[in-house]
Amino acid sequence: MVSAVSTSHPPSAISSSVGTFGRTMRMGAEALSFGLEDAVRLRFQWRETLSQAWFFITVTAIPGVLMAVPFGVIVSVQVGNLVHELGANSLIGAAGGLGVIKQGAPMATGLLLGGAGAAAIAADLGARTIRDEVDAMRVMGINPTQRLVVPRIAAMLVVAPLLNILIIAVGVVAGYIVAIGALDVTSGSYWESFGAFTTSIDVWVSLAKSLLFGFLVVIVACQRGMEAKGGPRGVADGVNAAVILSVVSIVVINTAITQVVTMFFPVRLA
Repeated sequence: MVSAVSTSHPPSAISSSVGTFGRTMRMGAEALSFGLEDAVRLRFQWRETLSQAWFFITVTAIPGVLMAVPFGVIVSVQVGNLVHELGANSLIGAAGGLGVIKQGAPMATGLLLGGAGAAAIAADLGARTIRDEVDAMRVMGINPTQRLVVPRIAAMLVVAPLLNILIIAVGVVAGYIVAIGALDVTSGSYWESFGAFTTSIDVWVSLAKSLLFGFLVVIVACQRGMEAKGGPRGVADGVNAAVILSVVSIVVINTAITQVVTMFFPVRLA
């Protein structure tokens, strides 16, 4: 009698990725549901949220300023050299403003949150997971998503637009200083072209992108942290995966959003 031979195979990378994506989206939806319910019942964890928000600010504010300055300078210098050849130096303000507001600020915000923020969240939750703190919460009837994930999502959604605004302000000022100091552009013409082509829609789209990137970063980091296994090595792998997935997702989503926004809201005079 011939015994049956097992032909089972480990799950493929595609099926594993789809499963991870599904668990991440389910965690995000569950966290939003818990957050709205807690806010309505006046039991939201404001103290924990403010504590997490302050931590995110401390690890991203100074790097955000340091990233904003090169963004503004590079845009002004590169565009300035081009428009100088065309005799249209007054357009440097428009190009610098649109470049920083529409692309530079939200991308810098997403990359900072995806680097420092995602690493911190994944490391914290991963350490709690391997110490069995998350399982202990479940045994005590406490939902880990409601207790740990919701405050971090709320804190990230508060910090992301603030960081975005900071980067916009610093980047535009840096571009302005370079334009009038090194490219012989008058202050009046810089701000005139800036105001002529930059609309309120550009600012709102930039803030919306920063909120979306922040939400994406925090749910990815929480999911990787709460599924960490295998001791400290598993935590390190979770942190690494959280950072890489966050950054790659932000770049891909930013490309898609840019195409959609350009289609429906093309650049025009304000």
